[in-house]
Amino acid sequence: MQRNLLIIILIAFSILTAFALWHHGYWGIIEPHFQSFAGAQVFTDLVIALSLFLVWMWNDAKAANRSPWPWVVLTLTTGSIGPMIYLLIYKTNRNAHA
Repeated sequence: MQRNLLIIILIAFSILTAFALWHHGYWGIIEPHFQSFAGAQVFTDLVIALSLFLVWMWNDAKAANRSPWPWVVLTLTTGSIGPMIYLLIYKTNRNAHA
């Protein structure tokens, strides 16, 4: 993934997240997913995808002698923003030097 595209996605999604938090609060973002099976499916899909990424990120951080804990906490509190920042900092820099 190109670094510029990842930066654009990260900025756009962070702005969307900030507005959602401002207007609805943290629980307001999560609550609709418990009101229907469709919402539950989307929430479950997000949990599965982020869990898979957390496992990969944990192994990648350990292999590079970095603590995975800041990234775990960031992912659990911000969702996809944590993994996008991780990819931006560690993966796009590594690929640029290869």
